[in-house]
Amino acid sequence: MAGRIRREDVAQVRERARIEEVVGEHVALKPAGVDSQKGLCPFHDERSPSFHVRPQVGLWHCFGCGEGGDVISFVQKIDALPFAEAVEHLAGRVGVQLRYEEGGPTRPGEEPGRRQRLLEAHRTAAAFYAEQLLTPGAGPARTFLAERGFDRGVAERFGVGFAPQGWDHLLRHLRGRGYTEAELTASGLMSQGNRGLYDRFRGRLVWPIRDVTGDVVGFGARRLLDEDQGPKYLNSPETALYRKSHVLYGIDLAKREIARARQVVVVEGYTDVMAAHLSGVPTAVATCGTAFGPDHARVVRRLLGDGSAGAGVQLSSGTSLGGEVIFTFDGDAAGQKAAMRAFGEDQRFFAQTFVAVEPSGMDPCELRQEHGPDAVRALVAGRQPLFEFVIRSTLRAHDLNTAEGRVAALRACAPVVAGIRDTALRPEYARMLSGWLGMELEAVRRAVTAAERAAGRNHGETHSRDRGAPAVPGPGGEHSGASNRPTGPDRVDPVARLERNVLESVLQHPDMVDAVTFDQLAPDAFTVPALRAVHEAVRAAGGVGGADARWVERVHAEAGSTLASLVTELAVTPLPEDRPDALPDYVDGVLTALLDLGLTRQIADARGRLQRMDAVQEADAYQQAFAELVALEQRRRAVREHAQG
Repeated sequence: MAGRIRREDVAQVRERARIEEVVGEHVALKPAGVDSQKGLCPFHDERSPSFHVRPQVGLWHCFGCGEGGDVISFVQKIDALPFAEAVEHLAGRVGVQLRYEEGGPTRPGEEPGRRQRLLEAHRTAAAFYAEQLLTPGAGPARTFLAERGFDRGVAERFGVGFAPQGWDHLLRHLRGRGYTEAELTASGLMSQGNRGLYDRFRGRLVWPIRDVTGDVVGFGARRLLDEDQGPKYLNSPETALYRKSHVLYGIDLAKREIARARQVVVVEGYTDVMAAHLSGVPTAVATCGTAFGPDHARVVRRLLGDGSAGAGVQLSSGTSLGGEVIFTFDGDAAGQKAAMRAFGEDQRFFAQTFVAVEPSGMDPCELRQEHGPDAVRALVAGRQPLFEFVIRSTLRAHDLNTAEGRVAALRACAPVVAGIRDTALRPEYARMLSGWLGMELEAVRRAVTAAERAAGRNHGETHSRDRGAPAVPGPGGEHSGASNRPTGPDRVDPVARLERNVLESVLQHPDMVDAVTFDQLAPDAFTVPALRAVHEAVRAAGGVGGADARWVERVHAEAGSTLASLVTELAVTPLPEDRPDALPDYVDGVLTALLDLGLTRQIADARGRLQRMDAVQEADAYQQAFAELVALEQRRRAVREHAQG
């Protein structure tokens, strides 16, 4: 029975997978000192970046939520994958052929390498569908595309294909390439009937749905033929690869432009994404058969670098917010309902959220057909703030010509204004609502304040961080996790801060540390228990004198799962000094300060012993203790002279 991935192959994956590239596909990273990058944490909401990556040692750590690890643990957490599947994903990415130990542990009912096999099956299926688009039987599919202004080149650009009629065309194609019954069942490409497996998509136009890394994880298929009695759009079912609440069609094509322009345009369909990109709106994406939800919001926030400093939208109130999220909806009741749902998701963004509505009800694909690319760009450019759209839509549901209607409208709109997370915007929208209603501003303010208090009573005044994410292993092994994270040393305590600074230097720049001096430190040189344990792990790893390219990895291995998170944090923490030419002096300075502190502690102990001794009755012992005190003071004097220059 195949089992655990060989340790040397895991190490090779860690070495080849560049952490800054893997993380950079999910987080907008910026330089942060020597060999360090930072951005907004993808695992918790924050306004300022506390997520740091150290490419030189292959580690990441968030100083906001405390999560951290290596490139494998990042993929585990960002994609909610078990350890083996994360390794397999990265191995496929960097070209490492994995081997498995016989008789090792494996998950019940699952074979190692399953995820990679499913991804390969989807790639094969996507290529098959694309080839079928050129066959005679795909005439209706080509006609559908042509009627919407999409030629063969556009179809190739977006990977659009055709699922031929018949029950087993793709089934036979995949079987011919060695895929097993179990793999075909797990892929979601097949359906199960009384007579066995058959093609899920038949006689339909097919779009490959890719994740942010560009891997095909599912398909969306559009009905073409009158005899097809199925739904207009049919997507892949939920599988190990495809979760509709997590994927956005077009994200693989739009991700770089989203990060560059700090804008994302959310449209409603596959053809709308195509039309928007072809019209000069390359930041367009779409959900896949479901409403825009919290997991979609997290994907978008990561790409926007949501909340970081940078170019933003200037509001009339003078508040500048980084980035734009623009939802396009139809102007009908369904579109307004969708906008109300988006209002709820807006609270997950620090970017400003807009709505772009085409009054006649045309979607971006229809706009491009009828009026050309300029009309699609104009739709996006004519966006209006989501809050304004929601409030005005709410007002339209009331008769504002009567006192009763205006009061009812105020009661309906006050919770909307109260629900705006940005407190600086609430007074501005209260003033706007006052004008739209023709009511005194003070009356509107009182209604909004009452709504705020009611929301506080119903939902609490604070928002908890996302829960339920699986524990992920640290770089030290498969079984280390956040639950084992020790209590970190007090950052305010100057002694603890100094000890941290020394170990940060040792882990990040061992080549700058005086190996002879550090490796001769006594076990009690570090007084904070957690840091003393890390010091012991450094010594067990061979000391600074034995540091090499896998230095941090070896310290991790000696530290074990309990200290894995702390070691990662120390190896990633930006040093107070980030100028390359000043780093050697900084490293030397903190180590010298630690030596001085240790000698001062020893001198105090020696003086205490000397004071407790009888100089006459214990003459020999007294003289020896005195000589030791003098020697300690001489050593401290030498250390201080070194520190002074």
